[in-house]
Amino acid sequence: MVLEAPERLALARLELSAPGEADVVVDVDWSGISTGTERLLWSGRMPPFPGLGYPLVPGYESVGRITQAGPQAGRRVGEHVFVPGARCFGPVRGLFGGAASRLVVPAARVTPIDPALAERGVLLALAATAQHALAAPGAVPPALIVGHGVLGRLLARLAVARGGAPVVWERDPARRAGAAGYSVIGPDDDPRRDYPAIYDVSGDPTLLDELIGRLAPRGEVVLAGFYSERPSFAFPPAFMREARLRIAAEWQPPDLAAVSELVARGELSLDGLITHRERASTAASAYRTAFTDPACLKMLLDWRNCA
Repeated sequence: MVLEAPERLALARLELSAPGEADVVVDVDWSGISTGTERLLWSGRMPPFPGLGYPLVPGYESVGRITQAGPQAGRRVGEHVFVPGARCFGPVRGLFGGAASRLVVPAARVTPIDPALAERGVLLALAATAQHALAAPGAVPPALIVGHGVLGRLLARLAVARGGAPVVWERDPARRAGAAGYSVIGPDDDPRRDYPAIYDVSGDPTLLDELIGRLAPRGEVVLAGFYSERPSFAFPPAFMREARLRIAAEWQPPDLAAVSELVARGELSLDGLITHRERASTAASAYRTAFTDPACLKMLLDWRNCA
């Protein structure tokens, strides 16, 4: 899948890099479409980012089967794996390089998954993103989560697995269903102004004033989404509360290992989050649906019969 320019997608046959001795070749079954970073790439609103430039292959949520393994790869043919993107397309940039029917990737970057997880394996990247926000040294668990998309739901599920019972804000009434162990309400229905920790996954840079106004003294706002515009806030209310601001960046391998273990033990469910599926050949319309249809939580591309 090549993003030739903003809002211009095309399927293209690209020559892949030759696999090395520590590489694996993965035939991709499914890949997910991110409504955060991929939306910004697709719309052309992505802020300056390492490796950014068109044309590019997007995607960092892929699962498939190893069909070739180098002698130093330490993996075996037939294993089902999660792949967080690849850079194997020659002059075409891989940012993040997972939306393809076949990938060549260092074996150290793939994560074996239970074949029974199937298409739900694409959600491991977002689960690891949520885990990274929660696992920072000294992190206060979320009492309020802003946004009930896939990332917000996974963050809430992880918080519940840790014994919490967060409140989630969601402005769209159609997205308030699906909670288990936590409550989802509209911001206008919440009178509380003493949250010790608020995790924002909305990507809305205009919310900081409202969120700071809902903090307890010395409370913390965690920016766990991705923001294309400059976030800003009024200083006096933050000063009066001695508010803290933390930014959760990209997940790391220990985060992926942690959520993979939680899923394997049945402590984190990935069910009920994939709402839409399209063949890879119809990706142009699939991307538009993923980014414009509020009913679409997660769009999946099926590469299994891509000719």
